[in-house]
Amino acid sequence: MDAAKIRNFAIIAHIDHGKSTLADRLLELTGSLTAREMQAQVLDSMDLERERGITIKAHAVRMMYTAQDGETYQLNLIDTPGHVDFSYEVSRSLASCEGALLVVDASQGVEAQTLANSYLAINHGLKIIPVINKIDLQSADIPRTKEMIESAVGLDATDAVLISAKTGQGVPDVLEAIVRRVPPPKGNPENQLQALVFDSWFDAYRGVIVLTRVFQGTLRKGQRIRLMWNGTTFDAETLGVLTPKPVEIEQLQAGEVGFLVANIKNVADTKIGDTITHDGNPAIEPLPGFEEIKPMVFAGLYTVDAHEHTQLREALEKLRLNDSSFFFEPESSVALGFGFRCGFLGLLHMEIIQERLEREFNLDLITTAPGVRYKITKTDGEVVEIDNPSRWLNPSEIAKVEEPVILATILSGEEYVGGILALVEEKRGKQKTFEYVASTRVMLHYELPLNEIVLDFYDRLKSVSRGYASLDYHLAGYWDSPMVKLDRHSGGGRACGRPVHHRAPRLRLRTRQGPGFQNARTDPPADV
Repeated sequence: MDAAKIRNFAIIAHIDHGKSTLADRLLELTGSLTAREMQAQVLDSMDLERERGITIKAHAVRMMYTAQDGETYQLNLIDTPGHVDFSYEVSRSLASCEGALLVVDASQGVEAQTLANSYLAINHGLKIIPVINKIDLQSADIPRTKEMIESAVGLDATDAVLISAKTGQGVPDVLEAIVRRVPPPKGNPENQLQALVFDSWFDAYRGVIVLTRVFQGTLRKGQRIRLMWNGTTFDAETLGVLTPKPVEIEQLQAGEVGFLVANIKNVADTKIGDTITHDGNPAIEPLPGFEEIKPMVFAGLYTVDAHEHTQLREALEKLRLNDSSFFFEPESSVALGFGFRCGFLGLLHMEIIQERLEREFNLDLITTAPGVRYKITKTDGEVVEIDNPSRWLNPSEIAKVEEPVILATILSGEEYVGGILALVEEKRGKQKTFEYVASTRVMLHYELPLNEIVLDFYDRLKSVSRGYASLDYHLAGYWDSPMVKLDRHSGGGRACGRPVHHRAPRLRLRTRQGPGFQNARTDPPADV
């Protein structure tokens, strides 16, 4: 199709602001699915996504839309996860688009997650279209919502599209706004092939299925392709697009989005952000922005029944086929027996992995308290990273200890600021900015140790703000933290053949601050 008639866009929104519902309405209006095939949250295929109202996996859906000018356009919706844990995946999905719909709830206004993903889209140079949703609610305050979009995000909201995704009111205006305001993709189909991998998953019958956006050149069926990160080569056996049903095609040209099947056995070979090129005539350099995804939060997984250890290992290996962003390695504990030390992108990622293991593989699991990875500089200059207190070095070998630090964005009503400030100060936070984004809404930026937020920070933030505060964060570097290891022995073991979690031996890392000590993290169980 002529690139001038193609529009690639994403939808960015805070949790429960109506992103999946709007996607449903767009699919309906463009005739991508019949009324019989439609269901709520049609792009959220996992039970967990439907229950929690979140998007975990990215999707790319092609819709054909005949605009008011009579021209037919190809609209590619790249549906992205919205949670902070998946911010890198979101960045690669946004890099595949030229525009984005910024969906804001008319009754709640701009939230922290909206803000973070908006800045991400702005940094990628996307054309952002403000969309104010849920205008049918009695509590909807459209002027205040426009004011927040302009003051917090910095976008002109005078021509924001007003809709109710639930009832369908105003949704046709969204399609027209996409056609009119989002620029068409650039790129020459005759150039050397450069295609971005923005998601992948494992299919038991076809191997790894890769979602890709072609930036330059043409990707053809049967072509010998090369993944530039590791240099592996494959034959492109199948090309297709999701409508959202899979439809096979012969080629993907510059500007188009689709999926690729190439008999790839391991999902770890298809790194998100990698560049696909032609093996015989490769591109000179890969597309920018590729990063290795590193786990941020670490915890131990053990089975309640010690005899299920083998099933847990097999379950982790199968799950990793679909999610290369978490890793696991064996570990053991006197209290809980044999288990695995796992690394996750964040707390939500950890919860999702645990729930999938329990549901899909029928396992009863015990998860130890989450911790983070510390960077230790030894006296001989060597730098090592430690994610388990049981592997802490001898104090005589340690020259410096550093812990990961996040930059947190907190949005809340002004009446809850006192409690929030007390909480972040207790968690060793350092204030960066304090500003009003509306007459009664405050935005705080704080530097906080990641170690301090992985246990109960989010729950306590919701408690002190009566559920009104929202949080978003990203890694900002490392702090020097002169920590010491505290080994605490306590009674425990197994009662009636079942492990007693709260009695397990614990290791505690404590941070020396001034004359006293401040607890940093408790990480049960570990051998001492």
